[in-house]
Amino acid sequence: MNDRQKDLLKAIVESYIKTAVPVGSKSLCKKFNCSSATIRNEMSALESLGYIEKNHISSGRIPSEEGYKFYVDNLMKPKELTGEDVLKLQTIFSNRELEVSDAIEKCVEIISDITNYTSIILGSSSKDNSLQQVSIIPLQDNKIVALVCTDKGIVENKQFTLPENTLIEEVVKTSEIINKMLIGTPINEVSQRLEFDIKPIIAKKVKQYEQVYSIFYDAFNDFAKNTTNVHMSGQIKLLHQREFQNNEDIKRILSKFEDEKMIKKIESNDSGIKVYIGDENEFDKDVTVIKTTYHKNGEEGTIAVIGPKRMEYDKVIAILKYISDNLTDKEA
Repeated sequence: MNDRQKDLLKAIVESYIKTAVPVGSKSLCKKFNCSSATIRNEMSALESLGYIEKNHISSGRIPSEEGYKFYVDNLMKPKELTGEDVLKLQTIFSNRELEVSDAIEKCVEIISDITNYTSIILGSSSKDNSLQQVSIIPLQDNKIVALVCTDKGIVENKQFTLPENTLIEEVVKTSEIINKMLIGTPINEVSQRLEFDIKPIIAKKVKQYEQVYSIFYDAFNDFAKNTTNVHMSGQIKLLHQREFQNNEDIKRILSKFEDEKMIKKIESNDSGIKVYIGDENEFDKDVTVIKTTYHKNGEEGTIAVIGPKRMEYDKVIAILKYISDNLTDKEA
């Protein structure tokens, strides 16, 4: 791709992002001081390279997924945040009385407000959650529910079918031992303490300790893995975009926002800002997901913005970088 074609692609992407109107050769002639024929030839070259494509409704061109990717990787520069946007964010980060969890909740609303897209923050805070109580709820047909609560108000439950001849009294007795000895233990340390501190005790006091022990070990293991707080804002804003006017598209997108497993696919362990356009993301082929991570006071998580492929990439990336920088502990 030559320099003029790169400039042309940049102009097409930014015009389409701004207007959602397919770009024709005539609108580019004045900008590039070229004849309409020259622009058409260059657009034809970009189309053959797979960076733009014809719109079915008009004769104009729109960026393809590859075009957006090339733009983000090679042509785009992060946008400077406006003073108003910075002020909104600084009201959060300058308030030292705010807990990290409260700052995160406010961030998700502000991100959606500034971008007009959907924002999601998935905070994995098991390191900062301590065991408060374990409860056993008997059900019919030899089933029980193990209920685990933390001091931060997170509650998880898991249903088990008791092994044959396992007495519910033995399970309750074990939960009482755990409540007596492990209250206040960080959730991510409970399984280890269960193995080394609690198992020898229940081996002496509970006849069917092997079966009973495995129930609690599985429950705590699952809890530590799944302690994810999800904060979401602006789901409807995404559906105000021109791309999502079809009822079936709207139903599909809304159902994914309500699907916990689908939302958790957004979670990231990679540092830096990552952009996933269309088929690159696991959420939906018609959207872009831009995400980054944060690490603050023992809490960590993912910040993501979901919007149309025709997204203001420069603005979203600038906002996520600002928030990630302010929500991440500086290295000593």
